[in-house]
Amino acid sequence: MPLQKLIFTFLFLNVIFLCPSFAQNYNKVDKIVLKYPKQFNSTEELAERIQEDFSSEEDKARAIYSWIAFNIDYDYAAFLNPQKAKGFSYRSEAEKERKIQQFNNEILQKAFKSQKAVCEGFTLLYSHLAGLVGLKTQVIRGDSKTRLSDIGRENILINHAWNMVLIDEKWRLIDVTWGEGYYNENKRAAVKDFTSIYFDADPAFFFAKHYPESGTFLGEKLSKEDFLNGPLIYNKLIENNSEIIAPNSGLLEVKNGDKVTFRIKNISKTDQVYYLNKRNQPVKIENPKEKRGSLEFQVTIDKNTGSFITFYLYTNSIVSFKVIPK
Repeated sequence: MPLQKLIFTFLFLNVIFLCPSFAQNYNKVDKIVLKYPKQFNSTEELAERIQEDFSSEEDKARAIYSWIAFNIDYDYAAFLNPQKAKGFSYRSEAEKERKIQQFNNEILQKAFKSQKAVCEGFTLLYSHLAGLVGLKTQVIRGDSKTRLSDIGRENILINHAWNMVLIDEKWRLIDVTWGEGYYNENKRAAVKDFTSIYFDADPAFFFAKHYPESGTFLGEKLSKEDFLNGPLIYNKLIENNSEIIAPNSGLLEVKNGDKVTFRIKNISKTDQVYYLNKRNQPVKIENPKEKRGSLEFQVTIDKNTGSFITFYLYTNSIVSFKVIPK
């Protein structure tokens, strides 16, 4: 059977047989929160409900994550047409902090009532609700890696925000904005797609897609070069607990006809792995080998490859590299 027809057949069967499994990806906390009202009269009322239903710090932190991800939509209209930054005057540091707190409260209350927000609203609302249930949090601002054009970008940008929350005396990484869903650039539409991977996220995965403004995490310096020049990884790679072992950069500097060796952890020969050429035609991986819990294979980079090469596991993209001709 031709590869294109095979993939189409798989896509069809995947829709029929695999979609119900996504509904089972919720844990016990999520299932309780799913029964909550979509709207509460106040953030205090929501916090009280969470306090009544959950006792552990982890469950409370997860309940806040889930409720926001289920009920707050990303406001792409506001993202594409951001409001001008508001300035204010102050006579003392105390007045400055008070005005900043007032401004932040306006943002989070607007997110709570309108149920629309950009990352600032998501993170401030998460931090506010966490405080109401007795959890310590921090709002972290920094860079995010979401597009092909981000691979090999020269400079760090401040374009995103996320949270850290203290659970059982350990700081955990939270990105409830990305837990809510994603933006489909091809369809130019927001996709509501709850995922757990950005709650208590593994730092190794998290900092492949996030870079804090401070350049550090819990006092340890993070590599700016690894973030900027690394490949672009997607949610399915993280969900699959896979890892890119080779190559060690997202930038493939090659001559026409060069072979590049790829090695991806936690994928086997029985999995359907392929990439799309520059005509968006699927190309099957040839002669893959299993090697110490990973899949190793070679791809010949030529004029049909295109400027980027994205690998797919079944129907989901898992990683992209940028091709740089020598």
